[in-house]
Amino acid sequence: MSHIELRHLRTLVALRDTGSLVEAAERVFLTQSALSHQIKDLETRVGCALFIRKTRPARFTSAGRRLLKLADEVLPLVHGCEQDIDRLAGGESGRIYMAIECHSCFEWLLPAINLYRESWPDVELDVASGFHFAPLPALARGDLDLVVTADPVEDLGLEYLSLFSYEAQLAVPKDHALALKEWVEPCDLQEEVLITYPVDRARLDVFTSFLDPAGVEPKRVRQAELTTMMIQLVASGRGVVCLPNWALHEYLQRDFVAVTSLGEEGVWPTLYAAVRSDQAQAAFIQGFLQTAKESCFANLVGIVTADL
Repeated sequence: MSHIELRHLRTLVALRDTGSLVEAAERVFLTQSALSHQIKDLETRVGCALFIRKTRPARFTSAGRRLLKLADEVLPLVHGCEQDIDRLAGGESGRIYMAIECHSCFEWLLPAINLYRESWPDVELDVASGFHFAPLPALARGDLDLVVTADPVEDLGLEYLSLFSYEAQLAVPKDHALALKEWVEPCDLQEEVLITYPVDRARLDVFTSFLDPAGVEPKRVRQAELTTMMIQLVASGRGVVCLPNWALHEYLQRDFVAVTSLGEEGVWPTLYAAVRSDQAQAAFIQGFLQTAKESCFANLVGIVTADL
């Protein structure tokens, strides 16, 4: 049997739905002669009649009914696929499989994701967990679609779309001598236990932008997974910690710790949404960027636009 084409199935459905060759021809934008020729071509391909001539409405043979059953299964799938491809081509649909390098970012990211899902229901969005390899190379390979990071890596074919800038501040016990200083110098941390997230020091602003340029090492480094655990350690006099100003705001308001700047000018990192260059201008990516920015500036204290 020769191949059955989608146009054949659409013609049979039109004939069933309208009941006549004349109306079916109008529906599929053919002349009645062309429609009749197409049905004859299909009957030749399958080797049997598909409907009984000169009946109104059209009555289908067993073979015709079987092809109509196929049409009812296949045509909606094809139509749905065509719609999905149109949305993809127009940037209205896609996939965002993201990873987060910023430990304290979950606080604002989850509300932003919920808002985004409401506005972009056709985008498949999920947050990767348990990534034990570098997210940015994984993004470049196509394993991920977006990475929230403060540490751009060049030469990976990625674009870094700025979200906001923030001040990295030092939290100290309220009765600590450094609590009285408006800002600290690198040498002030030589005798301090520095509490950090369990990440490479090359990704910690307190080292890369403050201590390392001055050639200063803290007395000891202690790691903790959770921001709340870090604050508890600081409040109980077990060390000091560098965190984003917006992450410290709540604990400062509740008078748990004292906060000071790193140097007179402060340290101001920028947080980015890293994406592959070929997707940077896609509507669904730009939509996520806009939603994330709006959510951040509506809810986080102390952040500024990255171009300031």
